[in-house]
Amino acid sequence: MMLEESIRILAMQEEILQFSHFTNEDAWELGSLMVAEAARNHLPIAISIRLNNGYTVFQYGFKGTNGNNELWLTRKYNTVRNVEMSSLRLCMLMKKNQETLEDRGLNAQEYVACGGGFPIRVAGAGVIGCVLVSGLDHMADHEFAAACISQYLRIDKIPRLPVVF
Repeated sequence: MMLEESIRILAMQEEILQFSHFTNEDAWELGSLMVAEAARNHLPIAISIRLNNGYTVFQYGFKGTNGNNELWLTRKYNTVRNVEMSSLRLCMLMKKNQETLEDRGLNAQEYVACGGGFPIRVAGAGVIGCVLVSGLDHMADHEFAAACISQYLRIDKIPRLPVVF
């Protein structure tokens, strides 16, 4: 699949997977759904849902996750909060434009261009936080987050990249 097509699919996912509202209760329900899906598929991941003000409203780590996953979650959070798009879409855009994080004024110790950070976009309010996944290949981290958000929002069909987790 060409980069342009991947970028288009990722932008469509972000457009389709918008919330009408997002509360702490929504974070609990979405996070719990994600934990159940990961457990059913035996995925050794860390999951975090954070608001743009820095508040973590949900977090869970399966056996096998550790402080390194926490560092990845934080870098993905910083990225999504800064660019207001999925961290995977930023990764694809940077590949297409042959850019580095530094070219965008971002410190690689605090930001990352890889999958696993998905924006929580509320209709009429914009990006208010993000859903984060760490522990799989970065493409699978993204796909897991997008699939769970889609399931939570009861949106049956979204365009997908060819990734299996």
